[in-house]
Amino acid sequence: MSTPLNSRSRNMTAGVERMPNRSMLRAVGMDDADFDRALVGIASAGSEVTPCNMHLDDLAEQAKDGVRAAGGFPLRYNTFVVTDGEAMGHEGMKASLVSRDAIADTIELVTIGHQFDAIIGIGGCDKTIPGTVMPMARMNVPSVFVYGGTILPGVYRGRDVDIISAFEAVGAFSAGKIDEQERAGIERAAIPCQGACGGMYTANTMASAVEAMGMALPGNSSIPAVDPRKEHDLRAAGEAVIDCLRRGLKPRDIMTREAFLNAIRIVMALGGSTNAVLHLLAIAHEAEVDLTIDDFNPIAESTPTLADLKPAGRYVMKDLDQVGGVPMVMRMLLDAGLLYGDCITVTGRTIAENLADVEVHLDGQDVVYPVDKPLKEGGGILVIKGNLAPEGAVLKSSGVTVRRHRGPARVFDAEEGALQAILKGQVNKGDVLVIRYEGPRGGPGMREMLALTSAIAGAGLIADVALITDGRFSGGSHGIVVGHIAPEAQARGPIAAVREGDIIALDLEHKSIAVELSDHEISRRLAALPERPIPYTRGALAKYARLVSSASYGATTH
Repeated sequence: MSTPLNSRSRNMTAGVERMPNRSMLRAVGMDDADFDRALVGIASAGSEVTPCNMHLDDLAEQAKDGVRAAGGFPLRYNTFVVTDGEAMGHEGMKASLVSRDAIADTIELVTIGHQFDAIIGIGGCDKTIPGTVMPMARMNVPSVFVYGGTILPGVYRGRDVDIISAFEAVGAFSAGKIDEQERAGIERAAIPCQGACGGMYTANTMASAVEAMGMALPGNSSIPAVDPRKEHDLRAAGEAVIDCLRRGLKPRDIMTREAFLNAIRIVMALGGSTNAVLHLLAIAHEAEVDLTIDDFNPIAESTPTLADLKPAGRYVMKDLDQVGGVPMVMRMLLDAGLLYGDCITVTGRTIAENLADVEVHLDGQDVVYPVDKPLKEGGGILVIKGNLAPEGAVLKSSGVTVRRHRGPARVFDAEEGALQAILKGQVNKGDVLVIRYEGPRGGPGMREMLALTSAIAGAGLIADVALITDGRFSGGSHGIVVGHIAPEAQARGPIAAVREGDIIALDLEHKSIAVELSDHEISRRLAALPERPIPYTRGALAKYARLVSSASYGATTH
């Protein structure tokens, strides 16, 4: 006999001893026939606090229709979101990365508590995507991920603007490059509707990676949030998760090492966010897949950058969707022998089978370039190492024309001081801003520094000032910026030994980052440092600081 589709939920619904449980479930809409159906938990990160997620509960209703049509019974519940665009630049950003692991724990607990047979996860803003996929890998319950979709660009004075335009306008206004009218105009126009930030920033990067990994339906990551196709997308996901149940197809069947390499490949080809390194390592850890930070450079070196997408390029996800979306780019990579086509996906078919009918149209558009004539040779993310980052650090090389930078350190033990120095014109060409004690433990929470990198760009210093940190960067950051330096300062990594005026050298060709000090001097300085207490002693941030691993291992909390 085949295993019933409700083999897990029967623990909660079958037998006379479960009469009280069924009484509760009848009150939420189940009847006699429903107790024999597969129970599907639909985890929605819907929330009114951000345009990225404000529509996700509506999308969840479409997913419920798909589950019902396929013979299952859906139950929606909410996770949550800390939205980076609103948390950026102040204490709130400390909660962002922490929220990823809290979302994962929430889905795990609800799935265990209600013995769901399958999971549909709906994410929008950055951390809700890996936070939703991590428990799927952890629990290995049949699952499908759905992205809520990208936002459309706003328009100001005839040009497209987005959230990064708003961040960069801060620096431009402070430097006197734009007036108050333009500043206010960009602020009002940047976010015109629902959906996640429009460039190849972290949300679109991670949605693309999850699709390439096979955990989302083909084309899911490209469709804008306000596009009517989203409704079909969600309904199809509801049907697909029941099909996964029937096939016995589980996340770890899909999330193989080769699937993760496919995900890294699409990130490189699209010029994606450095946060993909952190999140893919974390998801692989949950799936117990052997993936390390050293797996990224070989793929970067062999992957052409094909898409001209913001922040380094000109276009946004909506434009990519209009010319063929992520499936077209995947088909191009597959045809070039750069994807593992035999990886199984949530459709029950392989990557190659999913892409068989996808057409490649390159004439008359310059959003996506041919593999043999790419926008750039090599991918957009580099892992670099050296005496400042023995475990590694991450640099986004897309759009960076400077291959080497050497200059004096300007040292700040928090983001705020560096931002004020830039806005007050106290940073000079050639400087290397060092922002430390912003790592996973030291922050705690490993804040993104989009406000800081945008201020540098807005002040016209993007090619002249380097920024290195044990914190991290938004997918919207660009310039000479190195994040995820590990070990972090709080763990007495070498970055804690740097002093004002020390000479720091970056070399992209050799993938190195170093402070011009001897190993003996670094060790002497570190030994003399006093203990630095974590700035939180109670609550979620304190617990996170006690549990979190190094950024080079995904900053997971196991």
